[in-house]
Amino acid sequence: MGKLPDPNKLNTYTKKESIMYLIGLAGQNMIYNIIGTGLYFYFQSVIFLPAIAISTFMTIARVWDAFNDPMMGSIVDRTRTKWGKCRPYLIFCPAAICIITILTFINGRYVEGGDAARNAFIIGWAALSYILWGMCYTVGDIPLWGITALMTEDAKDRSKILALARVAAGIGGGLVLAAIVPISQAVGSMLTPENATAEQLADGQQKGFILVAVVMSIIGSGLFQLAGLFTKERVSSSERHYTLKENFQLMWSNKPFRQQLISGVLRSPIQLLMNVAMTLLAYYFGDYHGDYVLYMVILGGGMMVGQFAIMLFIPGLAQKYEKKTLMILSTVISAIGFALVFVVYLIAPTDLDKPVWLVVNAILFAVAGAGQGALNVLQSVMIADTVDYEEYLHGVRPDGVFFSGQSFITKLSTGIASIISGVVYAVVGFSGSAVEELNNALYNGASFKYDYPEYAAAMFFLCSIPPAIGLFLSVIPIRNYALTNKEHSRILAELQSRRHGNENAE
Repeated sequence: MGKLPDPNKLNTYTKKESIMYLIGLAGQNMIYNIIGTGLYFYFQSVIFLPAIAISTFMTIARVWDAFNDPMMGSIVDRTRTKWGKCRPYLIFCPAAICIITILTFINGRYVEGGDAARNAFIIGWAALSYILWGMCYTVGDIPLWGITALMTEDAKDRSKILALARVAAGIGGGLVLAAIVPISQAVGSMLTPENATAEQLADGQQKGFILVAVVMSIIGSGLFQLAGLFTKERVSSSERHYTLKENFQLMWSNKPFRQQLISGVLRSPIQLLMNVAMTLLAYYFGDYHGDYVLYMVILGGGMMVGQFAIMLFIPGLAQKYEKKTLMILSTVISAIGFALVFVVYLIAPTDLDKPVWLVVNAILFAVAGAGQGALNVLQSVMIADTVDYEEYLHGVRPDGVFFSGQSFITKLSTGIASIISGVVYAVVGFSGSAVEELNNALYNGASFKYDYPEYAAAMFFLCSIPPAIGLFLSVIPIRNYALTNKEHSRILAELQSRRHGNENAE
């Protein structure tokens, strides 16, 4: 087998390169949260699309992604250019994503009982632009994560940048999560005259959302561009590649990857937090038009602190302990934290803005966030490990195809979460014109907590119970995980020997 290469000779990224990559990934996740958080709120509470319509076309988009993501992964793996196989997409894709992100917000307002053709066009445009956005986003997302396996031959450096990537993603996404709705509402209020009619209120809120979405999309896409301009691919790819059919077979036949994929799909309801969090904060803590930034900082800050604190330790822990064990433990901890959120609501349904309950919920969100932070890093690291496993078995690195699985998990989560939230909202009546009537009532002095308890209960339920159930179920496929740390270390040593065999022979 020959002498192993000196670890110091392993090709790896520079400090500048890693910084530019992380900034680019933060920008890309700004774009994702503009859609994942902002657009859902916009559809539901600003242009008043029916809840079932939203869940239907979002689900259709995610079913399409079941085919689109692996197809894009296959295209990436077959790409051969002077820049590499991932970088070309990172160089040219951000501008297109920026344009389509803005277009998803350029729409009319749905009026229940209004002109049928106009309403159909509004829903159709929302559906078409959302599906096109998902396709365009995939073109950039798969290479963005896949390139981490090509930037370095050093497994420790790869784990490190994947952990930092999750932190950068959280920061970029968190900034949008914290800002897009309150800033849009503030801008909308500035554009609304005093003593405004219901029509003027709705018009001002829509203009505010469009303006903020345009600015944030441009900033996010500009940062995203840096990842393509300043990264470099160092791990060479085999000239051999598979057909699309073979890639589907490959994804399923690779046991550890299959286990990761099934586990990720089962915990899909966690995406409900993205769909519902801003709605919950805006209505429960702000009566839609009030000041809820402090509550966002306390609750969202608790979750983000939990996430970021643990993310930085995961690469080191993964060197000492089995990744499978860490993933199961993180999943259970996160599930318990989420489940207790609804228990707390049942105990104090109208008092959660009081200091003691704010502290309790901040702690619960920090616990749930810590579990999620660990899960996010471990999923990326373990998918990268399965790429090594596939190269060891068959001599091909399917970085694009396998990281399309991560993209697919993320977007399928959105679809499943949309189905669940659409059904629950339809059952309690939080949909279409009822939301417009609620907004007007709150502007005129009504209390969301006291006058609309069924809506509040639905939102707390969605943020808590389905995510907890999904997390508990996601443990099942991982219990007998097929790739141990020891086996992966052996595989890496063999791969390094193969890659540097000619050099050692000389």
